[in-house]
Amino acid sequence: MSERHEELRGRLRIRDDALAEVNQLLLDPENDVVNAVLDAIASRGGVEEINRRAREARDLDRLYERLHAEGSPYLDDVRWLEAQRDAGAFVPVAAFRRDVLGDDADRREFREGSAVTLEISALQFFPWLIEEAKRAIERRELMPGRYIRVRCMEEQCADQGDTLAIAAAMQVIGASYVETLDTKGTDGSNVHLGGPETITGYFGGVGQPNEHAVEWAEEFLEVYTSYGIRQVLNINPGTVLIGYMLHKLGVDIEFKISVFMGNDNPYAALWTLLGAKLFSRDDGTTSLIGFNWSNSVDNETILKTSKLRRALGLEDVVRFEHHITETYKSIVVQPYDRLDELVELAKVVPNISAKHEGGSPEVEAGREHPSDILDYFRPKEQIEADGLMDAMLVNYLDEHEAVNRTARALTENGLAFVAATKLHA
Repeated sequence: MSERHEELRGRLRIRDDALAEVNQLLLDPENDVVNAVLDAIASRGGVEEINRRAREARDLDRLYERLHAEGSPYLDDVRWLEAQRDAGAFVPVAAFRRDVLGDDADRREFREGSAVTLEISALQFFPWLIEEAKRAIERRELMPGRYIRVRCMEEQCADQGDTLAIAAAMQVIGASYVETLDTKGTDGSNVHLGGPETITGYFGGVGQPNEHAVEWAEEFLEVYTSYGIRQVLNINPGTVLIGYMLHKLGVDIEFKISVFMGNDNPYAALWTLLGAKLFSRDDGTTSLIGFNWSNSVDNETILKTSKLRRALGLEDVVRFEHHITETYKSIVVQPYDRLDELVELAKVVPNISAKHEGGSPEVEAGREHPSDILDYFRPKEQIEADGLMDAMLVNYLDEHEAVNRTARALTENGLAFVAATKLHA
């Protein structure tokens, strides 16, 4: 580098007095923006009480008790899933590899230290998980290690114990999962936006205007203490900051940034990661557990940002989540298939997940009802009235097949994956 480069680089140093001013602002008792977050915590008994209630709500025996008390039809299904797990009904990873590679699998070495998390989205309804499990047993397939849910929170909580059953099942199978809160742009919080006639208004942001950012925090604290839900989706810079703050204050929140956040270049990513670092706890952890890239990013952007993530000490903390497939309709130009790029990334980028939001494009093209991102926003009542539940289950199982296609491709290239840890060990 030239001396001129080094002189310019030095100008980027953040002054100590500037950092002191930031701290002074955050600690100012008259800072109403911070006070609103502190009030939300205090109204629920404080950090320790909030975390205690969440741990209690997350306890598996407690979840079973609540399912029983509600008379949930899903309790028997969770028990069935547990029995299948204990009986060893699911294919072990080693056997899956032998199914793919034959006897050569026993002689191959796999990069376990940089295993790719197999991720599926969206698990809208609990019964779909059971159908997926039955298929996985029958066909010696893998269950994902990570599930994303975007169903209306209020609706699912009122649906025969759906939320409780998912919380229990994820513990049974050994998978992480993310829920989506209702306090988001599609809840009507932006009163000036409607249907297609206001579409350009969405370009200015649909997230959580005005008081809705704090309402998002309050909703999180409610579902956290009621259901033990720890990981939620995040789509807005304001609620990302609140997520950082809650964690720094001691609440054990974790969140993943949605693809709708639009992180599509290394500078957007660096800004997000800088916030995570600045608000990290003394042990280096942060609430940013998943970083979903925009669909438009290429491998070079992810490679560059991987170096930034490592330099900030966040490589083991923040998972890069990358769409390998997308719903066939209403979100991207098809065919959208990033599997070959993933295989190359996985050779050099650790802590990455392969997210499958749709089936393989060639499969989707032949479906009478291809997967559609707009289906996420349909109430269950409307789905059933339109006779689409079976078709949407087929869409979900197509995503499951895409997950296993990815696992096979990784295996063929000597790469490891993370499936449901309690099913496939």
